[in-house]
Amino acid sequence: MAMDYREKEHAFITIEKDLKGGKVPRVVLLCGSEEYLIEWYAQTLIRRYVSDACRALDLVRLEGDSLTLERIREGLETVSLMSERKVVFLPDFLPAAGKAVRGFPESDCKALAEYLPQVMEGSMLLMCVPDQEEQKPKKNVIRQAVEKCGKVYDFQPLKDKQLHGFIEKRLRASGKNYRPSVVSAIISNSGYGNKAINYSLYNLDNDLKKVIAYSGEEITASDVSAVLSVNPENNVFAMLDAIGRNRKDEALRLLYNLLESGTTVFSLLRMITGQLELILSIKEMKENGMNLTQVQKKLGVHQFRVKKAAAVGGNCSVSYLKNILSEAYQVDEHIKTGLFDGQLALEYFIAKL
Repeated sequence: MAMDYREKEHAFITIEKDLKGGKVPRVVLLCGSEEYLIEWYAQTLIRRYVSDACRALDLVRLEGDSLTLERIREGLETVSLMSERKVVFLPDFLPAAGKAVRGFPESDCKALAEYLPQVMEGSMLLMCVPDQEEQKPKKNVIRQAVEKCGKVYDFQPLKDKQLHGFIEKRLRASGKNYRPSVVSAIISNSGYGNKAINYSLYNLDNDLKKVIAYSGEEITASDVSAVLSVNPENNVFAMLDAIGRNRKDEALRLLYNLLESGTTVFSLLRMITGQLELILSIKEMKENGMNLTQVQKKLGVHQFRVKKAAAVGGNCSVSYLKNILSEAYQVDEHIKTGLFDGQLALEYFIAKL
């Protein structure tokens, strides 16, 4: 039953199929870097198998001091009479990621791994463990046991098609009309997929609620722009574009807007260097004969960020972009060594180019 869901299909597609087909096993591990999806499907599974009327009896939540091997077994071996399954829920179970936790020694991890194939019909062990590292997970006895007798749903960041589906599902649920271009505008204007800023599906879901609440009977691109125009990433792209067009007055205005909106100097500098690295990489790949589709696949970033970065770097040479990036690195050094005040260093960065 072992399978690497990152390579085959996204975990949310797999779990939706399993829920629809009644194929969710008795032992489940929800993990990965997308905490929103982990929490969403944990609650979905609980609602699916536990009756609301018997939730207090048929849902056993174990964490902290209550998390012991004995209590896990006890919960799983007490069969529900009212719900479809008795669910033992471990919401942040670090041992499933190979991490130590107080009160749950390695010997208990091995004993639990050996016990998992014995989980009886009518019970479910539901384990969750977020992991921000977007890389192949380290093997550990519990995860290996789940792969053999249950199922691991590894929720990694959504790709383009999946992200479209996520957004469209929520727009449809609002009952409002919208055109396909609105979905593209939301992706383009949001910060999802940009590792330089902390923007997850939680942020995207919240922004979608804002767009829906702001709009009338139909959600338009102007509604999206009005709500998401404060996204720092977009203003950084615009600032870099202004620098490339030698519009330093415009670039400085965007810089002040970003600082006044609460964006910190170091956060802003991290976005600037991140965007410049992306723009330079795309420029070099295009000059080596790669098209945007190939570039997007190679870099693993959303196509909208690739298109936006390609547009910003379109009229700039590779040597010019390397020079700007080098200057940005120097700004970081000047601030950290105390040579310049943060805002002054960024102003000097723009004026010097």
